[in-house]
Amino acid sequence: MTETITRDVAATEPAKPRTPAGRRRFLSVPHLLLIPAILILLVGMGYPLVWQVITSMQEFGIKQQFGQPADFVGLQNYIDLATDPTMWQVVGRSLAFCFITATMTLVVGLLLAVLMTAVGRTARLTLQISLLLAWAMPVVAAMTVWIWLFDRRRGVVNYLLDMIPGVDMNRFSWLSNPLTFFIVASIIVIWMSVPFVAFSVYAGLTQVSDEVLEAAQLDGANGAKRLRYIIMPMIRPVIMIVLLLQLIWDLRVFTQITMLQDAGSKASEFDLLGTYIYKLGAGSQDFGMASAVSIFVLALTLAISWFYVRALLKEDEQS
Repeated sequence: MTETITRDVAATEPAKPRTPAGRRRFLSVPHLLLIPAILILLVGMGYPLVWQVITSMQEFGIKQQFGQPADFVGLQNYIDLATDPTMWQVVGRSLAFCFITATMTLVVGLLLAVLMTAVGRTARLTLQISLLLAWAMPVVAAMTVWIWLFDRRRGVVNYLLDMIPGVDMNRFSWLSNPLTFFIVASIIVIWMSVPFVAFSVYAGLTQVSDEVLEAAQLDGANGAKRLRYIIMPMIRPVIMIVLLLQLIWDLRVFTQITMLQDAGSKASEFDLLGTYIYKLGAGSQDFGMASAVSIFVLALTLAISWFYVRALLKEDEQS
């Protein structure tokens, strides 16, 4: 009898409205705390992006710097870029440069990270301090040293190579030929980027369980097999994000190429996307075309990043 009355009372009570789960999540404290950061990003990054998109659709030159209204040309700047063979040469050169340097940086950084886990405490500290000093050196100061090392008249590199029997490197100009120019640029960019990769991968290696490695060793797996089949899959997320960041940074490299061009040649065969945009904007005063190339670089960066984002989405679905 009591159970029947309770059920009747519960049936006659009006149902309480339920707050949708999406609304509860949206109004949660963590989401509210994110609002100031999102607003700062929208103001700090959104305005320059919108300005570049608008400028890329205008004929914006030196006259517009003094107040003359810019003529709207729509997509004409993008059409001119698409039909310009120089633009596509620079794009191909930049993609080849960033993929080669990013891959080499990852390989060298991975080897140094593995070395740090294998050596003793004193050797590891020495290696880490050396990497930190290389990483902390200002770009301009480092470039001054590197340019001096490859100088055709007083360079140490030419002096040492010339001492090898049968090798004539007397007054060899590394920066006057596009191939040797980008070899030097690659060496410098890799040298400056390796410390970040080495420390990031080393941090990932320290999270690999010693018990797992000991079990694999007991099963007969040597060092190479443990690295390939156990360690590498476990630190794969770290490797992917480091490789993605290196691709983005090397695609937009500017200071190193500009300073090498100042010491060598400023011809178009020595340009990457960063210096190409700078020459269009600051050199030719064609800010509309420079903005169009900048938007293209942004789209290219998003396309490269999409592979990493897609891999993350697949991992989330599988988990």
